[in-house]
Amino acid sequence: MEPDLFTAAAEDRQEKDPSSSPLAVRMRPRTLDEVVGQRHLLKPGSPLRRLVGDGDGGPAGASSVILWGPPGIGKTTLAYVVSKATNKRFVELSAITAGVKEVRAVIDGARRAVGGYGKETVLFLDEIHRFSKAQQDSLLPAVENRWVTLIAATTENPYFSVISPLLSRSLLLTLEPLTDEDLKGLLARALTEERGLGGAVTLPEDAEAHLLRVAGGDARRALTALEAAAGAAIAKKEAEITLRTVEETVDRAAVKYDRDGDQHYDVASALIKSIRGSDVDAALHYLARMIEAGEDPRFIARRLMISASEDIGLADPNALPIAVAAAQAVAMIGFPEAALTLSHATIALALAPKSNAATTAIGAALADVRGGLAGPVPAHLRDGHYKGAAKLGHAQGYVYPHDVPGGIAAQQYAPDAIHGRRYYEPTRHGGEARYADVVEWARARLKGDERQ
Repeated sequence: MEPDLFTAAAEDRQEKDPSSSPLAVRMRPRTLDEVVGQRHLLKPGSPLRRLVGDGDGGPAGASSVILWGPPGIGKTTLAYVVSKATNKRFVELSAITAGVKEVRAVIDGARRAVGGYGKETVLFLDEIHRFSKAQQDSLLPAVENRWVTLIAATTENPYFSVISPLLSRSLLLTLEPLTDEDLKGLLARALTEERGLGGAVTLPEDAEAHLLRVAGGDARRALTALEAAAGAAIAKKEAEITLRTVEETVDRAAVKYDRDGDQHYDVASALIKSIRGSDVDAALHYLARMIEAGEDPRFIARRLMISASEDIGLADPNALPIAVAAAQAVAMIGFPEAALTLSHATIALALAPKSNAATTAIGAALADVRGGLAGPVPAHLRDGHYKGAAKLGHAQGYVYPHDVPGGIAAQQYAPDAIHGRRYYEPTRHGGEARYADVVEWARARLKGDERQ
């Protein structure tokens, strides 16, 4: 069975018996006005509004759309709404499981649909960044000839993950993470609307707060957790979803931690200070608290990257690459697997030798610049590649370091105002001991001391 026929059959089953579908599917927005979050994309006159003709079935303004944003914020939903608003068939493929063969089958089906009964097709391709260049190339004829309206979703920067010909033919829309207020509105609708839970149960504030922590900004996760908790409450013949019921159904204890309050900053601060103090166990404890509280994993990863430069620096040159790799991995995989990556990075940073020399170096340099110690760039270092530079004395007398034994020429680089000032004072901790020797040797050579 072709993918487009399978999708159509699935939609028919949903329309005939909506109650058989998961809550997250039943609560899928039917119009742009029902979409939660993404206010910057939904205001009147926005590209997305113009794309669907403001819901009047008007012609789409682009043959390809790329939706860029983190998981669980509504990329699939937006594609579905566009198909409904423009009265087009909706076909969904994932780049994880589909290949060129499946894409061609959908395109062939779309061409037959246009010729047979005049209905165009929206092809939603999830995780397009997983497609190779050749696989993405296979989409170009369909996009250029408008056989399908391609809506592609990616969690990675499309300027690096999507081929230029496809990107240049696409409307790029950047989606923002959903806020707790966005999810509160979604939960409230799911509780009261007939296609949702129809007012069968209520959700007190403490249980709602825990659901929001569990969701971590993911609408699908929030609705799935709500459905499980509501089912348990109804089975116990309770009119209210208690915190205990939520804990039991999502198999997670409520952590006393407010992502928007003091504890958010206190726990994050304690994590970084534990890493700085080389207490790996305390660092893992605070990491676990942040994970259990539903903290955004990208926030944690950013803090680890800062820690790698602020507190470790060149004492372990591998610390920053580890932290950056962790941040990239977290953006790609999300929770729950991201907990493993964050643990990996936290342990590595906590046990690394420590140095704040890079931190104090830039602090001292910034203090001088802000205090007015700047001065003109020495004439021999100025750009000499334009006509008339020689007459101004620019680049005259510059010594090319590669022409000098040892690779360091005895010449002045700093402006006169700060010549001789030392900002970087390396420690003898870990790998920075090597840099301590190198910097002294380099400074001596710059002064013309050939004995170093």
